Amino acid sequence: MICFIGILFSCGGEDDICESGEGTPRMKVTFKSFESGKETIIPVIYAAVDYGSGKVELGKLEKEGSWLIPIRVDDSPYTDLYFRIEEKGVESHVRVTYTTKTKYVSPGCGIKKSYENLSSELIQSNPVLKVETGQNQIENEDKTHLFLLF
Repeated sequence: MICFIGILFSCGGEDDICESGEGTPRMKVTFKSFESGKETIIPVIYAAVDYGSGKVELGKLEKEGSWLIPIRVDDSPYTDLYFRIEEKGVESHVRVTYTTKTKYVSPGCGIKKSYENLSSELIQSNPVLKVETGQNQIENEDKTHLFLLF
């Protein structure tokens, strides 16, 4: 019985991995209409990200106005994003550049990376016609960091 109680109390909150959202945040991408400049819902959109070893498909999102996208956590100063509106269609290439800063969070979560001086460049247009930078630092997932205009 004493062993059971000891095991029960040895499981502490420090072993929980980033339960309170203290990990490295994702980038919030919001969609806008090119004509009106207002936020819009895209019927279907596909995304891929190059994390340094080739493109990784993130899948498909239907009838949404934004997407939370994980970006690179290595020491690269940029992340390449790819968007298309058809499964086998042409895709737009967007490069997001930034500087990074790291901070120790907890034993379970480890180090949190934050991104500053965010800027974006549309390398290949169609279907994305233009990009706009929103919040120029990624510390949390509440505010839009990148606007894609369709």
